[in-house]
Amino acid sequence: MAHFLLSAANKSSGKTVLSIGISAALRQRGMKVQTFKKGPDYIDPMWLAKATHRKCYNLDFWTQSANEIKSTLCTNSQDADISIIEGNKGLHDGLAADGSNSNAALAKLIQAPVVLVLDTRGTIRGVAPLLLGYQQFDPAVNIAGVILNFVGGERHAAKLRTVIERYTDIPILGMVQRSAELELVERYLGLMPSNEDNYAETKVCRIANIIAEQVDLDELISIANSTSPIQVNTNQETAKRYDLKIAYAKDEAFGFYYADDLDAFQNHGAQLIPFDTLHDHALPEADALFIGGGFPEKRLQELSANTKMKQAIHNAIENNMPVYAECGGLMYLSNSIQYQDQNAQMVGIINGDCEMHEKPIGRGYTLLNSTPNHPWEVNHNNEIPGHEFHYSKLTNFSTDINYAYQVNRGFGVDGDNDGILYKNLIACYAHQRNTQQNQWILNFLEFVKSKV
Repeated sequence: MAHFLLSAANKSSGKTVLSIGISAALRQRGMKVQTFKKGPDYIDPMWLAKATHRKCYNLDFWTQSANEIKSTLCTNSQDADISIIEGNKGLHDGLAADGSNSNAALAKLIQAPVVLVLDTRGTIRGVAPLLLGYQQFDPAVNIAGVILNFVGGERHAAKLRTVIERYTDIPILGMVQRSAELELVERYLGLMPSNEDNYAETKVCRIANIIAEQVDLDELISIANSTSPIQVNTNQETAKRYDLKIAYAKDEAFGFYYADDLDAFQNHGAQLIPFDTLHDHALPEADALFIGGGFPEKRLQELSANTKMKQAIHNAIENNMPVYAECGGLMYLSNSIQYQDQNAQMVGIINGDCEMHEKPIGRGYTLLNSTPNHPWEVNHNNEIPGHEFHYSKLTNFSTDINYAYQVNRGFGVDGDNDGILYKNLIACYAHQRNTQQNQWILNFLEFVKSKV
């Protein structure tokens, strides 16, 4: 299986744009390119999927076992010519002090050669000790090449090449010049999601053309082809099947869904039906709703103006339809959202208001325990790993709310609880992922089946 991991010395080195450009450039050559993203991020995978015209899958030590990570990689790479894994943060960064959940640890687990991206702004000779240090810090990590990013011109490029070739044996795979054409709009959670950008396809194509000229794609392919087979236990039980229809919000406001979560619904026989909270005036015929995360605050007036959709969702929940909502979905179901100088009315099924703050309220990995009030079939003794990243906070809500989860790590709704319960609705700030230790989709479908 041809694959490599694209990492960096530190975050904001431009590895996401490079990953997008390399993936799209290889696809333009006629290759089937499969992408993966380390960590829980939703936004980078949306752009990578746009670049490859294939789903992008997450590889995450927090929610997956080592075997699950390898299985996710191998299963989804079966029909691909090359697989590209984009790291998060720096090569040796991670929660654990021993580096056991770092990008480097992932590279060793999946036997991936590492292509290191360096931000060269303001440096020349300093790249040599940096590269030498990365080689010596963990010799088990195969740093197969380096891409120099944000290069300031031909003179800068020549000096960098001279230094690297004199002091190291690491091949230079590309020198990418600083260019406004390689910039994507950023906001507080990272890049602006591709589902909000009407020019996403054009931007991806432009980035691919630039990267194809400045990065040695043939050498990258050669590096990817140098890998050894990955040993993985792929024994899987036959998935229980459900003849159910699950409607899920998919539009410019809501788009945060894990690719393998959506796959899991379909593997269990459920039919996924997308609906648009901004433009549709009625819900599709369905047995349950799933409203994922996103940026509803960026579409306040459109969401508020679509009174027919808000009423349809309100009625569905009042009529006991099973509904699961995460983060942006929770915000949409509240009475209102306050963002900057705007205040807009939302669905109003959760009796509280969401206020946006300048700094994150909840940020990072979470651990939850389900409470006895949880309506699904769950193991109350198992901690549920997930993550949250929200700048909003629920205010003006009742203190006698029932919750589905106790927060052991993270913030949730109020620092102690998450998963607001109302009839057959659960609305969380935390994002869950369907894994062996948290089969939330199976539990949700079983619950939906009991209510049909």
